Amino acid sequence: MSRLPRALSGAQPTADSYHLGNYIGAFRNWVALQEDFEAFYFIPDLHAITVEYDPAKLAERTYVAAAQMIAAGVDPERSALFVQSHVPEHAQLAWVLNGVTGFGEASRMTQFKDKSAKSGTEFASVGLFTYPILMAADILIYQADKVPVGEDQRQHVELARNLAQRFNHRFGETFTIPEAYIVKEAAKIYDLQDPTSKMSGSNPVHTGVIDLDDTPKQAAKKIKSAVTDSETEIRFDPENKPGISNLLTIYSVLTERPIDDIVAEYEGKQYGHLKVDLAEIVGDLVDRFGTRTRELLGDRGELDRILAAGAARAREVATPTLELVYERSGFVKPLGSLP
Repeated sequence: MSRLPRALSGAQPTADSYHLGNYIGAFRNWVALQEDFEAFYFIPDLHAITVEYDPAKLAERTYVAAAQMIAAGVDPERSALFVQSHVPEHAQLAWVLNGVTGFGEASRMTQFKDKSAKSGTEFASVGLFTYPILMAADILIYQADKVPVGEDQRQHVELARNLAQRFNHRFGETFTIPEAYIVKEAAKIYDLQDPTSKMSGSNPVHTGVIDLDDTPKQAAKKIKSAVTDSETEIRFDPENKPGISNLLTIYSVLTERPIDDIVAEYEGKQYGHLKVDLAEIVGDLVDRFGTRTRELLGDRGELDRILAAGAARAREVATPTLELVYERSGFVKPLGSLP
């Protein structure tokens, strides 16, 4: 009996809240994929400890991440929603993959270069260096067919493909070769104060980032204060009018209306008119989102149950994959293990 194709994705709990860019660029796509894929969505807490962190904050952010993913539309009844560290097969497979990854190959990954640029490689952790190998394990442990990622993450999927092909060649067919699933029409959301830079939760200046836990008033203020330009015409022109184009993109996605229709509606009007209306739309979103998130966080026991059930579903796939990898790798089965 053929199975549904599998999709795997995650979003790190490295901030107190996800932001509007995460919602538009990732979560909405995750929700859509639930219709046609066997979906595995996880909170990568193992990845989060590759840089300096606060353990108490990590624990709280993990709960918030789970609640916000559900509030965004991830359905635990249809998708396996779980915490990475609850499925030990991720780390176990990563160690095996370390053995088939070249040092030079790992050195070329942009993740380490980017994140170690500030402090220097001398102070960067080994975990940060091997981060892409753990990411490859995240993908391969579920025999994932598709990996929803942004264009900037394609390199990580390519590494997973290379390692899967190398392992298969050396030890026999073991892994499905995954493919990056990049939605061409997926909107990229930019910082409201610097519309040439992607909206990011790691930005220390948060006035241009709409967090999903913002109040409607906070979100509205950020929209109304968004950087535009010295012109007055409302038109979609990302190169010459990145600020207005960013606002139009947000408006279009959240209302599911074509940008051309929105531009036509505001013909002859001022930027302020667009900002006021968009502030109300975004305010309504964060209000609904915040209410649902708080409901979920109010019952940690239920969240624990959801995450435990998700981990159990994940291990149903991860465990036999790891057993096959261990067998192909020549590891002796421990006494009492299943035949």
